[in-house]
Amino acid sequence: ETEAVRRPDMATARQVLCLSAFLSLPHARAEPIRYSVAEEAERGSVVANVAEDAGLAPAQLSARRARLASEDGRQHFRLDRGTGRLVVAERLDREELCGQAGTCTLPFELLLANPLQFFRVEVAVEDINDHSPVFPEEQVTFTIPERSDPGSRFPLEGARDLDVGSNSIQAYSIAPENEYFAVSFGSRSEDDKYVELVLEKALDREEQAEVAFSLIATDGGSPPRSGTTQIHIVVLDVNDNAPIFTQELYIAQVLENAPEGSVVLSVMASDRDVGVNGDIAYQFSQAVGQSPSAFAIDPTSGEIKLTKPLDFEAAENHELSVRATDGGGLSAICKVLVEVVDVNDNAPELVVSSFSSPLPENALPGTVVALFTVRDRDAGANGKISCALEDQLLFSLRPAYKNYYELVTVSALDREETARYILTVTAADAGSPPLTTTQTFTVDVSDVNDNAPVFNQTSYTMYVRENNVPTALVGAVSASDADVGPNAKVTYFLAPAHSAERPPCSCISVNSENGHVFVLRPLDYEQVRQIEVLVSASDAGSPPLRANVTVRLVVVDENDNVPLVLHPAQDSSPPSNELVPMSAEAGYLVTKVVAVDADSGQNSWLSYHLLRATDPGLFAVGAQSGEVRLRRPVTERDAVKQKLVVLVRDNGRPPLSATAVLSALLLNDFSDVRLRHSSLATEDEGGSLTTYLIISLVFVSLLFLASTAAFIAHKVCKRKELKGGHVLYGTGNLQSSLADAAPAGTLPHAYCYEISLTTGSGNSEFKFLKPILPSLPPQHCATGGGTDDEQDFPRGPITAEDVAPDNPGMPSAEQFNSL
Repeated sequence: ETEAVRRPDMATARQVLCLSAFLSLPHARAEPIRYSVAEEAERGSVVANVAEDAGLAPAQLSARRARLASEDGRQHFRLDRGTGRLVVAERLDREELCGQAGTCTLPFELLLANPLQFFRVEVAVEDINDHSPVFPEEQVTFTIPERSDPGSRFPLEGARDLDVGSNSIQAYSIAPENEYFAVSFGSRSEDDKYVELVLEKALDREEQAEVAFSLIATDGGSPPRSGTTQIHIVVLDVNDNAPIFTQELYIAQVLENAPEGSVVLSVMASDRDVGVNGDIAYQFSQAVGQSPSAFAIDPTSGEIKLTKPLDFEAAENHELSVRATDGGGLSAICKVLVEVVDVNDNAPELVVSSFSSPLPENALPGTVVALFTVRDRDAGANGKISCALEDQLLFSLRPAYKNYYELVTVSALDREETARYILTVTAADAGSPPLTTTQTFTVDVSDVNDNAPVFNQTSYTMYVRENNVPTALVGAVSASDADVGPNAKVTYFLAPAHSAERPPCSCISVNSENGHVFVLRPLDYEQVRQIEVLVSASDAGSPPLRANVTVRLVVVDENDNVPLVLHPAQDSSPPSNELVPMSAEAGYLVTKVVAVDADSGQNSWLSYHLLRATDPGLFAVGAQSGEVRLRRPVTERDAVKQKLVVLVRDNGRPPLSATAVLSALLLNDFSDVRLRHSSLATEDEGGSLTTYLIISLVFVSLLFLASTAAFIAHKVCKRKELKGGHVLYGTGNLQSSLADAAPAGTLPHAYCYEISLTTGSGNSEFKFLKPILPSLPPQHCATGGGTDDEQDFPRGPITAEDVAPDNPGMPSAEQFNSL
């Protein structure tokens, strides 16, 4: 690569730029970085190291996506990101880029992202002597009267050199030199240069009718270039007055939207000659390099008209040369300057330099979404642009530099509320009427993990029947996450209620994908009635967010427990006997069968039925209470010992049942107890059973008498109506022993009665007044191993706490008290 030609003062300019870098703005330098390069430099020629001059490391250029941007969109230069060099990207023709302007500067911006920063750069294209002077015509013919005075001047259309400065035309000369003419070259003003032939010696047509020579224009380049035109002089007779314009310079203003054929102005010249020598014709003198004229002139009247519409943006003014020639060949030239007046015929242009989408929803306020520039090719008020953002509270426009604007956020975004914003930027000029341009930015908001999963219920209650099959599906939990993608993928798992607790119950499992809840092993309602676990739902964000919900698993009872008979005890040997006086009437309470069922609900509802009896017509069993009563009075024909089998059945589907076997002795008097029992024992049980029966009856009698005496002493004040007789009142057991309560039961060990005996009873018979039931202990009773003296049976009413509060199948406290 070859180094391009730089200005001599480039080193000094670079020092100034380095010092001014300290005064730079946050996004742009206060002063541009300036370079120069010769036109026609080869493609790839190095202009300068712009990264070094901008104070940037070459590595930053790639990391921050450095690029060049210009207003017209043309890329005359290219940035080498690896080295930071600015190189020529295409052939540079100064005359094509800037025409005849004194300076030719190509401005552009060096843009960097992350963070946004840009530097203004200006490259001056230096002219080289690559164009030769060119005359508008290869031959110019003059007709000069022979009586023209020496010193007469004949204007010429000068040569045009597209180069500028020292490379433009510097001198004119005549070759070969002659004695009649010399060339005069000068400037009336900075932009008005003239070339004239000066008559040095009077012409003599008779001596020389024609004069021919070459006019040479030479520029100041190194080496110099030149252009030539042939001058042909025809000597005429006596036309010694040339046309004279009324003005040397005509100025006219035309609206750029003026229609074709509109009159711009009229030029006028006069000639003091008469006849043919005084007839003037007008014509344009075409300048070198000028595009085909948009004007036409009437050769007789000098009226100039438009041949096509003008465009202010293409050319703000047009300079015309008008030649007036009389009939004798004398001519004069004037300048016509047509100024094009701008109208608002160009809408603003909006060019996007950078645009960021999608935008994370946690982007901070002030984040730059887009950078764009606006321009209007019109001038004055028609070119003044204002930008506005329509109906948005979350975004705003912020001027950056010159005609650059930044689209920035002004508050926090929420993707769950709005996932996409369609922003419309309107650029309007100040013309009348104003013209507008709109640009739409579609900003997608990308998700961040800012929403925890949410369960669709505050808690879950699920049911499973006991004795379930392993891995039974009992329900499902469901949580949703307002985020999207991985941030919304919900995973379920069991978690302890508190971090210090042991791991959650091993009998429950949750499917991590769909939240299905499974029971891994069979459950027993009698052991556990409900389980509470904590289920967590976690998303896949980073860091993950989670939510917890309580799942209550309720075990539904199955009818898997048979009724358990508590009274009369079925495991005693010998079996207990109930004593029934012969005088008992129908409805007499013989005993009560008490049973419980470990199940709950209707599975624990028990019903009692008389299955078998020695005399089925003598006894009746209460279906709900289990009370065994006499259906009719006892007669002498009835067997002394009655054996009954009571069926206890629950209400389950299918029902389960148990049987209670009990015996009843029909006695005339308690004195017959020993005799009756002795004979019965001999008949039914044999010799050993008799002994046991006698001992039991004696023990029961003694216990009865002791209990009755204690009760009378305590209640003597309340039994004043019995003053004439001896009353025994007490509490005792009428059988040798009662069955202990089952481990799961809550009933007492003994079935107790309140018994009254009067001395006035002729038959020495018992009268059972009312069965009573002691209050139940709140805990399970011990089974076996204890004596009657060790068991405590407190008296009093039954409360709700005494009757298995968690067993809905047990009778209520009111039902027990009614017993």
